[in-house]
Amino acid sequence: MIDWDRINELRDEIGDEDFAEVVVLFLAEVEEVIDELRSGIDAEDVESKMHFLKGSALNLGFRALAELCEKNEHSAKAGAADDVNQTEVVACYDQSKLSFETNEEMTV
Repeated sequence: MIDWDRINELRDEIGDEDFAEVVVLFLAEVEEVIDELRSGIDAEDVESKMHFLKGSALNLGFRALAELCEKNEHSAKAGAADDVNQTEVVACYDQSKLSFETNEEMTV
């Protein structure tokens, strides 16, 4: 679900203090989109929202979320945006966030 190697790599690259800032920014920006998904977004917005979430998730090592968003982005691009299960994306994010936050190494 979480690519811990990516997280450790990012932390090593930018340091603990900047890493903490990146996490706070990531969670704030992603939570905005997740809140939109909780309410349900229009089909024409699905592709761009999935693209944004995919990129954000990849940056912070939320591997499962990135993979799900990539699949949904491709579906939306192929004209099947109505088939994207927004609730599944929200649930994946919630599980990923919980896994991230409950890891004892992730004290930010």
